Amino acid sequence: MMSQVAAFIFLVLPAVLALERPGGVGRLPALGWNSWNIYGCNIDEAKVLEAANGIIDLGFKDAGYEYIIPDDCWSDLDGRDPVTFQLRPNATKFPDGIKGTADQVHALGLKYGIYSSAGEKTCGGYPASLGYEEIDAATFASWGVDYLKYDNCYVPEYWQDDCLACNADPTYTPDGVVNGSCTSATPEVKLYPFSQPSDTLFPLCALGWPTDGVNYTAKYTALRFRIMQNALESQNRTILYSLCEWGTDHPWEWANATGNSWRTTNDINPAWERILQILNLNSFITEYGDFTGHNDADMLEVGNGDLTVEEERTHFALWAMMKSPLIIGTNVTNLTSDGIEILQNKGLLAFNQDSVYGRPAGPYKWGVNEDWSFNSTFPAQYWSGASSNGTMVAMFNPFDYSMSMTASYAEIPQLDAGACYSVTDVWTGKDMGCLDSNVTMTVEAHDTAVLLVGPECS
Repeated sequence: MMSQVAAFIFLVLPAVLALERPGGVGRLPALGWNSWNIYGCNIDEAKVLEAANGIIDLGFKDAGYEYIIPDDCWSDLDGRDPVTFQLRPNATKFPDGIKGTADQVHALGLKYGIYSSAGEKTCGGYPASLGYEEIDAATFASWGVDYLKYDNCYVPEYWQDDCLACNADPTYTPDGVVNGSCTSATPEVKLYPFSQPSDTLFPLCALGWPTDGVNYTAKYTALRFRIMQNALESQNRTILYSLCEWGTDHPWEWANATGNSWRTTNDINPAWERILQILNLNSFITEYGDFTGHNDADMLEVGNGDLTVEEERTHFALWAMMKSPLIIGTNVTNLTSDGIEILQNKGLLAFNQDSVYGRPAGPYKWGVNEDWSFNSTFPAQYWSGASSNGTMVAMFNPFDYSMSMTASYAEIPQLDAGACYSVTDVWTGKDMGCLDSNVTMTVEAHDTAVLLVGPECS
């Protein structure tokens, strides 16, 4: 089996540097809703349709959100059809079948997504797609699927690499990482959660994060996801391909030739500490995102847990400015007015969906730390990025108290230090006037001020 896998690598190596899909699918970050963060495995057609109708009734569709994506646990736990080997929907959860549910979502003017995994089982223990990629891609296309989220659980031993890249996510590589760099070539690293044997440990391929010079394109992780890419592209339906490989083997270096987005870390949860960890990790890889390929910082937690309004604003603002896919992960019908306003902020959505500027915003100053410091408690505080409407600037306050913060034009790469600019508060839409040199604001604890700076004025 291993020799067959090795021989197949050369048949599926990418031939292009970025994946361009018909009709511009995946050119911009996806906007939509996913069931996992709020429902887990407790998903069914009624919840999917409630979400779809809520997306319309509450104005999210008009704001640009379009994908409705049921996550894991939608299929028949007993396995595939014994004759066709197709995946079978759970008849209790989806009495109209996936095609029937997708048809209803399409009738609302929305798009339908589905979930599988590049392993023998999904993370929830349901049938997955490894070895059945062509069958599953054809099945998804026949059901009218528009989006595939493809996970990384239950990878059999013969498909596992003998080493992996340094991954600085504290939930993924707990030992051997200091300030984002690996200090040992052999820390105890578990490669694949839910894999068999479950206690297998792997050394690192090389030291260094977020890049170490190793060609991860030729390794088994990239190959498993590339096989599904080829299967999807052989269908007569264009399906957006979202890789959920948890940042394994530096996907930002190879996945832009495989999918439209790639997860950069392990899973998010609705805790402020976790949002800071993910923000810190993604701040070092913004240069890898552009049109058709997007760093995926994971689904949004606005509306979940005990996040404050200020924390939700920071979470959404910086996810939007990093041009991560913006996938709502809560029951939209229970959102507060604050939550709806945050998720539908016109300025941030316009930046995320800019059709002229594909590159995400990035940090221009770390603030409390020296520039390029790796710190999951105090990530980069000052961000900027170019857009069709001007320069978007964010000032993030990680402290537990309000503080005065200044965006100095001399420090912002897109601005002229000696110019005067029209400035707009992106949260309120307020015109702050024509300001020279800098903008100073009081920023509340855990909040992020967002400014649109430009054009020049006098």
